[in-house]
Amino acid sequence: MRITKSKRFFKWISLLEGLSFLLLLFIAMPLKYLFEMPEMVSHVGMAHGVLFIAYIGMAAILIRPMEWNLKQTAIIMGCSLIPFGPFYVEKKYL
Repeated sequence: MRITKSKRFFKWISLLEGLSFLLLLFIAMPLKYLFEMPEMVSHVGMAHGVLFIAYIGMAAILIRPMEWNLKQTAIIMGCSLIPFGPFYVEKKYL
């Protein structure tokens, strides 16, 4: 049952991390550079940073319980660096 709760928590972290990354790239950054509104980047960027660390941490915690091999672990962690990557992880590995 513990794996289920951890897995569910990781799904939420994955979803929120993916959304924060998209908000940062497609809303906050254009607001900063096109409309000179840098305050959005600081707020969304901080939230994204915290969620990114939580994503990597939860992925590291779940390596053994989910029985991910090295390749799967690399893909799961690497997907945190590309837009829409966390959504792929959620569908494929969770």
